Amino acid sequence: MLGGHVSQGESSDAYAIEVLELLAREAPAGEIEGLLDAARHAPVDVGQIRRVERATRLGLCVLALFGQRQKREADLAALVDTARDLTYPHDLDNLLRVIIRQARRLLSFDMAYISLVAEDGGWYVRTSEGETTALGVGLRVEPGYGFGDAVIAKNSAFWTADYLKDTRIKHTERIDEVVRAEGQRAILAVPLHRGGAPFGALYGSDRTVRHFTPDEVGLMRTLADLATVAIDKSSVLDQVRADVSDLEHDTVRAELSLTRMRGLLESHRRLIGLVVGGSDLTAVTAAAGHALDGTLVVHDPAGRTMAATGELTGLDGIEVTEAVLDSHARRRPVELGSGLWIAPLEASGENLGALFLRPEVPLLPEDEQLFQLAAQAVSMVLLLQRSTAIAEGPVRDELLDDLLTDGTRPQYQLADRARRLGVDLDEPHVVVVARPEGGELGRAAVWASSYAHRMGGLKGVRTGCVVLMLPGTDASDAARRVSAELSPLLTDAVTVAAAGPGSGAAQVGRVHQEAMRCLDAATLLRGVGATASPGDLGFLGLLLSDEHDIDGFITSAIGPVIDYDAQRFTELVKTAQAYFDADRSPTYAAETLHVHPNTVSRRLERIAELLGPHWHKPQQALEVQLALKLHHTRQVLTARRTGHRRRDADDAPAAADHTE
Repeated sequence: MLGGHVSQGESSDAYAIEVLELLAREAPAGEIEGLLDAARHAPVDVGQIRRVERATRLGLCVLALFGQRQKREADLAALVDTARDLTYPHDLDNLLRVIIRQARRLLSFDMAYISLVAEDGGWYVRTSEGETTALGVGLRVEPGYGFGDAVIAKNSAFWTADYLKDTRIKHTERIDEVVRAEGQRAILAVPLHRGGAPFGALYGSDRTVRHFTPDEVGLMRTLADLATVAIDKSSVLDQVRADVSDLEHDTVRAELSLTRMRGLLESHRRLIGLVVGGSDLTAVTAAAGHALDGTLVVHDPAGRTMAATGELTGLDGIEVTEAVLDSHARRRPVELGSGLWIAPLEASGENLGALFLRPEVPLLPEDEQLFQLAAQAVSMVLLLQRSTAIAEGPVRDELLDDLLTDGTRPQYQLADRARRLGVDLDEPHVVVVARPEGGELGRAAVWASSYAHRMGGLKGVRTGCVVLMLPGTDASDAARRVSAELSPLLTDAVTVAAAGPGSGAAQVGRVHQEAMRCLDAATLLRGVGATASPGDLGFLGLLLSDEHDIDGFITSAIGPVIDYDAQRFTELVKTAQAYFDADRSPTYAAETLHVHPNTVSRRLERIAELLGPHWHKPQQALEVQLALKLHHTRQVLTARRTGHRRRDADDAPAAADHTE
């Protein structure tokens, strides 16, 4: 029997034993089939040949079962390896690539890919491997086309031996084009489901016709089940990672917010320390500006700057005014579109002004809180200044009263008292007199105490008027400022007059009397509720002033014309006088001047350029005519004085000779 030959005397049982021996040593199928060939050539009867054929078929069946079992074991081992690979942490895209790679290895596919259900009910190819074109990934398929819907709807496997020829499939040219480009024929698809609900499908395809066995379909489904578990795990892991990332971000934000809150509390502590320590408004504003990293400006209710860390432009517009009102209405900071922030300054409902901030970088919520706290600190400083002013009020009032009435006290004593209160009488000062027309003198006096302290001046009450002695040189501007800030606080109008400047303790009384005369003049001229100063009253101010500054009046009225004549040797002053003497007739003025009327017209145009287009109108013409008369009179007197000196010089030698 060795070598696979059967002798004539051996029975069919020997053939069976020979087959068993070949199976026992795992001989290939060819050797078993060789036994059958040898038996057919041996001198045996037909019955024995049949028994040998049966033994051979049974041996081949057993050998096939061994092969199937080995293949199943190999498949199971591959699934175990795949499950092990899927347990490693992957993001979703990498995980999907691992799945299709294992599908190709297990079932020897030419190409494998995964599709996921789209929001519109169709599906799209998420990832693939083995493709030869770029037409697959991202391919979207409408609902009802291909066989993705069959897989998902029935939640079962679906395969075709030749896709393009399969009439069970609802074809679409776009999918068929991809199938042709890839050369796909046989395609197997199994669902990917979670909790019984499919969310995609796993595909494998060959470029040849192929009929898939139940074992291959089962193996594909097992791989899909493993893939689903891995995808769920990956999704959970991704969600955990996202949650951890969110927690890390929240922790960082919380730590940052805590740090900012600590900085906010520290900055607030420093600001309150400055306020309690007696720092002035400038120091508190500078500290707040440094903490907020921006330019900070403090405005009073009238819009005047009380303290600033820099310059801000564009604060006079209607938008800013409305924003200030809005901030007081809301009682919190508001932001303009230009990046400018405005916070209200108030106490017990009283408007103390507004705080402006232009930060270097956009404000965070903590910075907005700090800005509001800075506004509170500034409001406290303003209130403390008012309290200080009220506390020092009697002493300051007594000093101003002595400056206005006591002419016997030595001036150095008054100057020393003023210096102890922070007032330098040697510096130029103006006196402002404000008369509330509705009798609200008490309220006006309370405001005046705070205003005088803020401006570094003195305040008093005399004959129904509030009197303010303020540092400065512009009486008109001082009157307007007082009126603009005091008027909104009173029910009725307030008439304000001012005079000055003056210097020294002795000048305070004189300037006050001049201011009172301006107030009386404004009252007689029905200027109740207006502001007035000698400069505002024109030639009336010249009459009311103690110093009678004629030179200043002439310069303000016709100074540019006089300077023009002096520089260019023209006769504009003479022409203007002739024009008025001729009752504003250029023709008659030309006859008086012995020039052509066109010359007078050109000179009048030049005067209009120097004095303004309304110089010959009644309101300005009166001052111009008075200035021309005074200028002419001054020239005549100067010429006479010069003539007298010249004659005296000529007569001096003659007198000497006579004496001799």
